[in-house]
Amino acid sequence: MSDRPSRLTRPINPMPPEVERALVDAGLLELYEARPPYQRNDYLGWIDRAKRPQTKARRLQQMLEELEQGDVYMKMAWRAGRR
Repeated sequence: MSDRPSRLTRPINPMPPEVERALVDAGLLELYEARPPYQRNDYLGWIDRAKRPQTKARRLQQMLEELEQGDVYMKMAWRAGRR
């Protein structure tokens, strides 16, 4: 996980071990860490807020697919480097 300081002003969501394991197993940890801090934080909070295990699993899968695709963030078009 990156040790870069964060400029986020909202609470920072911790990385759950199962999410980190899924990223490592899928070979996507580097792509995850390349995303802006707000996206990483949003993904973690969104996954964690799911009440049902099935919903958490579906959200985790969506995050993995979006990271692999590379140009999507929360079902919206996204381009790296855009500010």
